[in-house]
Amino acid sequence: MGEKTRNVVFVGVMAALVFVSSRISVPIPLAVGNTRLHLGNVFCLLSGFLLGPVGGGLAAGIGSMIFDLTDPLYISYAPFTFAFKFAMAFVCGLIAYGKNSQALNVRRNIVSGLIGMLLYIILHLTRTFLEAIWFRSIEFMPALASTGYSGLVSLINGAIAVIAAVPLGLAIKKGLAFLN
Repeated sequence: MGEKTRNVVFVGVMAALVFVSSRISVPIPLAVGNTRLHLGNVFCLLSGFLLGPVGGGLAAGIGSMIFDLTDPLYISYAPFTFAFKFAMAFVCGLIAYGKNSQALNVRRNIVSGLIGMLLYIILHLTRTFLEAIWFRSIEFMPALASTGYSGLVSLINGAIAVIAAVPLGLAIKKGLAFLN
């Protein structure tokens, strides 16, 4: 199998894992939409660690977008989800692979996971707040409060993702290096 074919296959496998892990969730209804605790972000960051910026971004974006497209509560968010999850894994992979570290430096991976998650949270909360104000005509303070609650859930998701993805990514990368 050629390298390009292998890369496409790995992106597809990671996208499938992002999709399936996004299904493992606890939904939380909000005044301005929905949020949930889930494991999808673990595999979004893991995609960045294993596949680098572009491959990881594609796997995270595609897997998350497909999740949204298969759930009536989230279908309208699919384009945003693709862009935001792509950005999260892209930034994670970009930093994790910087300075030829190949996503094998623990400290660098922690930082890259945190920055990727923070970028995603900022993008997600900005969209959530603007949607509440512009499209749902919710008053400023209730929209801000509900967005803040969504932010709290996002921070919990982000912490779980970084705590799980960093050691998992290192273990998988070391295991794959052993096979080569």
